Amino acid sequence: MPWNNGGPSQGPSPWGNGGGNDGPGQPPPNGPGGPNRGRPPGGPPDLDQLIAQAQDFIRNLLGGGGGSRGRGPSGPGGGGFMGGFFSSGRGLSMTALAVFALWIATGIYRVQPDEQGVILRFGAYYDWSKPGLHWHVPWPIEEVLKPAVTRINRTEIGFRSGPAGLIENGRDAHGRDVLAESLMLTGDENIIDIDVAVFWRVRIGTDSASKFLFNARDAETLVRGVAESSMREEIGRTPIIPALYELRAKIESDVQAQAQQILDRYNVGVEIIQVQLQKVDPPAAVIESFRDVQRANTDKDRLQNEAESYRNDIVPRARGEAARIVAEAQGVRLASIAQATGQAERFNSVLAAYQLAKDVTLRRMYIDTMTDVLSHAQTLVVDDNLRGLVPFLPLNLAPAAPQPPPATSQVPPGGASK
Repeated sequence: MPWNNGGPSQGPSPWGNGGGNDGPGQPPPNGPGGPNRGRPPGGPPDLDQLIAQAQDFIRNLLGGGGGSRGRGPSGPGGGGFMGGFFSSGRGLSMTALAVFALWIATGIYRVQPDEQGVILRFGAYYDWSKPGLHWHVPWPIEEVLKPAVTRINRTEIGFRSGPAGLIENGRDAHGRDVLAESLMLTGDENIIDIDVAVFWRVRIGTDSASKFLFNARDAETLVRGVAESSMREEIGRTPIIPALYELRAKIESDVQAQAQQILDRYNVGVEIIQVQLQKVDPPAAVIESFRDVQRANTDKDRLQNEAESYRNDIVPRARGEAARIVAEAQGVRLASIAQATGQAERFNSVLAAYQLAKDVTLRRMYIDTMTDVLSHAQTLVVDDNLRGLVPFLPLNLAPAAPQPPPATSQVPPGGASK
């Protein structure tokens, strides 16, 4: 048994020097002569003895077990664990192999789905890697940087959000204004207060991450400067009233396109996703006066629209009335001309008939005239046998209603012969 001090042993004893019956073995740990003497049986083993057992096991594994025979691990025959270990060439080679394996294993790295690996060889850009598990030559030859390429970054111009980060209606209640960035000069030489939020990310591409890391010292500061410069240029070409109202969407798109062109020329691997105007107002010191001016302009536009409406109502009616009067006068003119022309033609036809047959024409003219006169006069029938009848004017009789003259038949040129 392992704890037998003098009897025959069933196998090599970890506590003896050689096992078998060659000599007295080491006492058991809890025996009278053991290192754990005085300890109750079944108690925890001594730490030094556990270390010695581990050393003997490794020494036997590496072929240096003979060094432990004699007075134990620390005796003069063994030379200690380190001496026996390093005295063996096999142990040295295995140590070097283990160290090399650990060094090779340090080159394994993992790129997250939102990252892109950038491999540096002796500090210079060498290659890039996609998301997943990869390997590179370990440090100090190569190292890997893993910037986030899908994260949307927010850069603020003219204001800074508070630490809470709660943004409502485009602004943070706990933020602060940066007037040096927000005050800009418009195209009509007015001052306007503009807050802008720029959303950007690292451009997706083979070497965009390396450009982002090495071509710009501070990408956020660069994006802020480029966007602010583009915004000032665009506002400098726009009057204040359109900038406050109808041209806001156009300003956002133009600033985004211009800022992207500048960043592409800088070759920093940054893509502008969106430009949002958070606040577009006159300066706070004059905003009330500006609103009064706007209200006055609104009233002016309202009155002008009312006047235009009245003009659009009265002018067409006046023009219609004038056109009606002109048309009526034109009708009267044409009627008078036609009537005069008809009378002239009638006179000419009568004249022609008179020249052909004077007696017949004179008689016809007399009959027509008397017919016209008698048709409008009151008729009195007097017997021819009455004598001494005095004609009188019937003053008590109302005048007869005028009747249209009868149509006078024209005498044809050849009618005088009848």
